[in-house]
Amino acid sequence: MTPPADDDPAAGHARALLRAATRYSGARCLALCLVSVAATGAGLLLPAALGRALDLLLAHAPATRWVLCCAGLVLLLGLLDAVQTVLTGTVDARTTAWLRRRLTRHVLGVGPRAADRFGSGDLVARLVGNAAEAGTTPAARAALVAALAGPVGGVVALGLIDWWLAAVFLAGAPVLALLLRAVSRDTSESASRYQRAQGRIAAALAEAVEGVRTVRAAGTEGRETARVLRPLPDLSRAGHRMWRVQGRAAARAVAVAPLLQLAVVAVAGVLLTRDRLSVGEVLAASRYAVLATGVGVLVGRLAGLARARAAARRLGEVGTEPATVYGTRGLPDGPGRLELRGVTARRGGRTVLDGVDLDVPGGTTLAVVGRSGAGKSLLAALAGRLADPDAGEVLLDGVPLRELPHDALRGAVGYAFARPALLGGTVGQAIGLGLPSPSPGLVREAARTALADDFVRRLPDGYDTPVADAPRSGGESQRLGLARAFAHGGRLLILDDALSSLDTVTERRITDALFGDGPGATRLLVAHRGATAACADAVAWLDGGRVRAVGRHEELWRLAEYRAVFGDGADPDSTDAEDGAVSGDDADPDSTDAEDRAVSGDDADPDSTDDDGGSRPVPDTRDGTSGESDVTGTKGRSGADAGDGALA
Repeated sequence: MTPPADDDPAAGHARALLRAATRYSGARCLALCLVSVAATGAGLLLPAALGRALDLLLAHAPATRWVLCCAGLVLLLGLLDAVQTVLTGTVDARTTAWLRRRLTRHVLGVGPRAADRFGSGDLVARLVGNAAEAGTTPAARAALVAALAGPVGGVVALGLIDWWLAAVFLAGAPVLALLLRAVSRDTSESASRYQRAQGRIAAALAEAVEGVRTVRAAGTEGRETARVLRPLPDLSRAGHRMWRVQGRAAARAVAVAPLLQLAVVAVAGVLLTRDRLSVGEVLAASRYAVLATGVGVLVGRLAGLARARAAARRLGEVGTEPATVYGTRGLPDGPGRLELRGVTARRGGRTVLDGVDLDVPGGTTLAVVGRSGAGKSLLAALAGRLADPDAGEVLLDGVPLRELPHDALRGAVGYAFARPALLGGTVGQAIGLGLPSPSPGLVREAARTALADDFVRRLPDGYDTPVADAPRSGGESQRLGLARAFAHGGRLLILDDALSSLDTVTERRITDALFGDGPGATRLLVAHRGATAACADAVAWLDGGRVRAVGRHEELWRLAEYRAVFGDGADPDSTDAEDGAVSGDDADPDSTDAEDRAVSGDDADPDSTDDDGGSRPVPDTRDGTSGESDVTGTKGRSGADAGDGALA
C-alpha cells in the first residue's frame, strides 16, 4: 500500500525535484503555456468565425472578410502547433538532461550505499528511463493548462450563444469529472508497478552481463535468461492494466461525450426552430460542444502526468538516500597517522566490524588480514571515508574524517583496488584520474613504479591509447590501478587487495619499491598472501569483525589459527563478502552463487596467482626479531588469547 504523500519521503523529494526542474526550464515552460493557450484561443475563435461566415453566405451578404479571418485562424493554428511541438521537445530534453545530471551527482555523492540499496542495474534504469518520463512533467503541466482551457472555453462559448446550451452540457459534467479522476488514480498505480518491474529486469540484466564469463563457464545461459526475465509477467500485467485503464476511460468518453454533444445540438435545433439561434450559431454550438467534451485530450494528458509522477517518485526514492556531508576543518601537516576509535559498521542488518580500535603511526605499513567476511575491505573503505561507520570515529593526523573538506580528504588519501575501474579517455588519463593537472612525467613515473610502463609503451599509441582499445590482462589492469594510486600520492595509501592478480615476482618487485624506500606515506594494505603480510611493519588480524591481534607476521605465524587464514581451506586470494558493497571498484567474486545468479564482475582473473599463498612462514629479512610494533590495536573480546606476546 502506498503511504500518504505527507508521510512518504520519496514523494516529498519527487515534488521538490520536479519544482526545481520546472524552475530550470521556467522561461520555456511559460512560453509553451502561452503558445498552448494562444492555440486554444484560436481554436475557440474559429467556430464563431465559421458560423458568422456561414450566416453571411446564406444571407447572400459580403463574407470575404470573415472567410479570410477563418483562413488566417487555420494558418495561425498550424503555426502555433508547430511552435508548441518544438517547445515541448526542447523542454522535455532540457528537463531530462537536468534530472540526469542532478541524480547522477547525487548517486556519486552518496557513494556505494546507492548501489547497495537499489542495485546498479536498477539505478541505471531510474537515471535513464525514469528520468526521461519524469522530464516530461513541466511541459505536460504547461500543456495541461491549455487542455483545460479548451473545455472551459467551450462551455463559456455555449453560454454566450444561449444559456440553455451551457446548462444542458453542465448537467453531464460531473460524469466527466469522475471519469478523469479515476483515470489519474488508476494510471498512477499501474505505472508504478510497471516501472518497478522494469527496474528489476534492468538490475538482473546488469548482473548477468557483468558476470557473462561465469555464466558461460557454468553453462547456465538458459537459467540466467529465465532469471533476468522472471519479472516479465509482472511487467506484462502492469502494462496491460495501464492500457485497460486508458481503454476503459476512452470507451466511457466515447459513450458520454457524444451523448452530451447530441444533447447540445438537439437543444440548439429547438432554439433554431424558435428563431433564437441562426444556422451559423448552430454550427458554432456543435463545434463548441466538441471542444467542451474534449475528454480524450485530457485523458491523455492526465495519463502522461500520472506516469511522470510515478517515475519522479522513483527518482525521489534515490534522493532519500543522503549524500555524504563533508566538513570545513583544515588538515594539519602530519605524517599520515591513522586512528580508528571504537569503529562499528553494519551491513545488511549484520555487524561486520564491532568496536575496532587501531592506531597506525605515520609512515608505517599495516597489513590487514582475516578470513572472508571478517571485514577487511569494509575497514579499508572506512579508513579513507568511502563509507562511514555506524559508531566510532576515524581520524587522520588527529582530525576526524567527517570534519575534512572533500578536496582535502581526497587529496590526502589514495586508493588501489583488486579490480580497478579504469576511467578516462586514454590510459594516461586513467592513471592521472583525480589529479588537477597530471604531467606526463608524473604519469610515467607512477607507471614505472607499478611496473606498468613497459606494457603501456607497447600499446598502439602508448599512454594516448584509448582505454577501451587497450588490450590488457587482469594483472596489467591491476598495475594500472596501482599506478593511479602512486600518481595520486597523499599521506595515506590504501591498497585493498590490489596485488592479488600479480605474479609473485612482480608482486615482490612492487612491494620492494613500495615499502623499501624508507619513511613515506602511511600504508594500509588488505592482504590475502603471507608474502604480502610479511612486508608490512605490522599485521592486524581481523576475526569476526574484531581485532584478534596486532603484531609482526612471523610472530603471528606461530599461531595455528593465524596460519589457517592463509591455508587449511581458506582461499588466500578471496575477497571479503562485503567488499563489493563498500569499496566501489571491486566486487566480491565469491559473493553470489554462479548457478543461481550472476556474480558482480567476472570473478576469476586469468592472471591471478596463488603461488605463495601464505602456506609457510616467510623469513623476516629486516633487522630485529623481537616482533614489537608501533602499530597498536585491541584484542577481540570474543576471541581467544593469541598468546606468545602477539597481542599488542
